[in-house]
Amino acid sequence: MATGALGTGDRPLRVAVIGSGPSGFYAAEHLLNHADVVAEVDVFDRLPTPFGLVRGGVAPDHQKIKSVTKMYDKIAAHPRFRFFGNVEIGTDIPVEDLRAYFHAVIYAVGAKSDRRMGIPNEHLPGSHSATDFVGWYNAHPDFRRLRFDLSGTTALVVGNGNVAMDVARILASPTAHLATTDIASHAFEALGKSRIQEVILLGRRGPAQAAFTPKELREFGEMDGVDVIVDADQITLDPLTEAHIAANADRTRDANIGVMREMATRAPTGGRRVRLRFLGSPVEIVGTDRVEAVVVERNALHKAADGQLRPKGTGETETIPVNLVFRAIGYQGVPLPGVPFDDWAGLIPNEQGRVIDPARDREPIVGEYVAGWIKRGPTGVIGTNKPDSVETANAVLQDLADGALQRDVPGADVLAAYVGERCADIITYHDWRTLDGLERAAGEAQGRPRVKFTTVEAMLDALREAETP
Repeated sequence: MATGALGTGDRPLRVAVIGSGPSGFYAAEHLLNHADVVAEVDVFDRLPTPFGLVRGGVAPDHQKIKSVTKMYDKIAAHPRFRFFGNVEIGTDIPVEDLRAYFHAVIYAVGAKSDRRMGIPNEHLPGSHSATDFVGWYNAHPDFRRLRFDLSGTTALVVGNGNVAMDVARILASPTAHLATTDIASHAFEALGKSRIQEVILLGRRGPAQAAFTPKELREFGEMDGVDVIVDADQITLDPLTEAHIAANADRTRDANIGVMREMATRAPTGGRRVRLRFLGSPVEIVGTDRVEAVVVERNALHKAADGQLRPKGTGETETIPVNLVFRAIGYQGVPLPGVPFDDWAGLIPNEQGRVIDPARDREPIVGEYVAGWIKRGPTGVIGTNKPDSVETANAVLQDLADGALQRDVPGADVLAAYVGERCADIITYHDWRTLDGLERAAGEAQGRPRVKFTTVEAMLDALREAETP
C-alpha cells in the first residue's frame, strides 16, 4: 500500500486523459504544472497520431494555426506525461478496467460525428457530411477510402461557419494553391482532376448572422483564379437586422458585412466561383440514382423570445441544380461505452467538468471528468479549449483537496504492463516524433510542410523500418 499524502512525490495523483486533442493537452498541462500537486498524466488516443482536430480538422492551407502543436510537444516533454497512441478506450480497454488504475479520468474525446439535415433523399450518392470530406482531405485514417465524385460542375455547401468555408475553399482552390500544403496525397490527386466550377455557400440566416470570420472570408478574395460572387440582394439587410445591429455591438459581424459589401463591387474574372447565398434552407435533395438538385426554401428572419433573430420558412422555394451537397451544420458527440451520455445534446452530462449521473439525481460521479467539445458542444476555436480544460482540471484539484479522490491505485508501471497485454502496437510519444520526422522529410522533398501517412498500417510499418538497424 502506498504511503504519504495523495498528490505528493511518494503518492502522485494518477490521471488518465482520453483523447489527445487540444482540450486533452491543456488539461494535462494544468495538472502537471500545478505547484502544490504531483500528478502523473497518461493520455490515450485511438489513433497513433496526437492532436485531434488540429491534425485532422484544420484545413491544410492553414499551417500557422497548426503551429500550436509546438506547445503540445513541450507539454508532452514533461517527465510525468505519457502517451498511449493506437489504444482505443471502450474497445481495447474497457472503461471499467481503466478506472481501477487512476484516481481521475478526464474524457476529452471531442465530437467526431456530424449533424444531419433530416430532409428527403439526404442518403443519395453525392450527398456528404463536411466531417467526411475534411477527414478525407486531411489524411485521417478513418476516411482514407472515401470517394467523392468531382466530375460535376456545381457543389452546394450548407452552413455558414468556418468548416463550411474550409470545404468551399478546398473545393474551389487551384492546384497550385494546394500543392504547397499538407493535404492528403490522394485528395490532392483527386482535386487536381476536379471539374467543379461553382461552389454555393448557403446559410439559413442572413449575412449579419454568418458564423464565419472576416479572415476566412478574405482568403477567398486573395486566391488567384477564384471569384467570390456576392449579389447585392443577398446582403441587403432587413429592418429587423438593421435594428439589431444598431442595438448590439459586434466587430466580427460588422467586419463580415464590410468585406461582403466590398466583394459585391468586384467584377468577375472568369475563374472558379464561390457564390454566397443567405436566408435559405434545403428542404429536399432531388435525384434518382444520385444528387441532381436541391430544393431550397427561402427564409425570413423573426425576433424570437430571447431577442435573437431566427430564420423561418416562407413557403417560397427554388430548385438549384447541383452535383454535390456537403452539410456543414455542426459536429455531434457520440457515446463512449460505459460513460453517461445525453443523446439529445450529444454530450457527456456534466457540471463544470464533473461527469454527472442522470439516473441518480445528477449526482457527480467521483473521479470522472470531461473537457472540450464533448463537455460543452462543438463551439469556439482551438484557444477556447484552454479555459474550458483549466476549469475541468481545477475540478480535479478541488476534489483532491476535499479528499474525494482518496484511494489506492496501481502504479504507472503496472498500468503500462496491463495495456501492453491488451494492445499489440502501442505508439509512444517518441514513436510519434519519429513518424512526424518521416512525414516532414517526405514533405521537404516535395516542397510541402509534410506528406501524411494515411493508414495506421503504414505508420506501424514505417516505425518498424525505422527501428531496423
